Amino acid sequence: MAYLTEEKQKLLQEKAREIRETIIHSLVAAGSGHTAGPLGMADIFTVFYFHVLNHDPKNPEWEDRDRLILSNGHITPVRYAAMAHAGYFPVEECLTLRKLGSRLQGHPEREKLPGVETTSGPLGSGLSQASGIAYGLRMDAHGRHPMSAISPRVYCFMSDGELQEGNTWEGAMFAGANRLHNLTAIIDRNNIQITGNTEDIMPVEPLADKFKAFNWHVIEVDGHNMEEVADAVEQAKAIAEKPTVIIAHTIPGKGVKEIEGNFLWHGISPKKEQEESFIEQIREAAKR
Repeated sequence: MAYLTEEKQKLLQEKAREIRETIIHSLVAAGSGHTAGPLGMADIFTVFYFHVLNHDPKNPEWEDRDRLILSNGHITPVRYAAMAHAGYFPVEECLTLRKLGSRLQGHPEREKLPGVETTSGPLGSGLSQASGIAYGLRMDAHGRHPMSAISPRVYCFMSDGELQEGNTWEGAMFAGANRLHNLTAIIDRNNIQITGNTEDIMPVEPLADKFKAFNWHVIEVDGHNMEEVADAVEQAKAIAEKPTVIIAHTIPGKGVKEIEGNFLWHGISPKKEQEESFIEQIREAAKR
């Protein structure tokens, strides 16, 4: 079943282009930061902030909002860009990325920026945090509505490299054991980490089988196919007895040929002289 009309897909694709451009501008202004991951996750963040999430940029602390937990905090330039375009703060503020005194630091800080649910940086912590939040929200929902299991949903965005952290699997075990059906994890399966390819450094496969063994429902998608991503989220909502993980296969650096698939761009930012070329490539890629 398709959950995105053709018109909505076009609107989301245009928004993803704008978000990618904002990522490049903010990283150039910062002079440091992570590039490959943010560009690779732009399509997924677009689908979430402009289609999936039940949220209110004008009231970030709304009690019944969905929670988006960003475990791999280093890709936060894409979250900042998506939040800005969604109306949480002016897009121009993205140019303060990593600046002294800015609300937009290299890793997101919950107390600085409304709409950010957790402070993240140390990899591997997000799934445990998200599992605890989902467990608490389920308890709250039963308290407010004893005859209903309805509660806000929790989405945990994770990198594939951080699956090498043991804390991740403690969270996965807790969520599976407690049948946290209000929790969906989205793994950015881009196959790279800061020093190389994941399967060369510390293999994480067979990934789907591992999550199934922890009592998770598993869905695999093309992370650049917005319809597939939206459909997977709707499928997750229909699973009533266990948490769901969406393994999203993405291309790191999507839209810029010099960056695509290149792990060396995991943790560096574009230079000023590259800005115009990268923006042009993003615009050309969006036309295809």
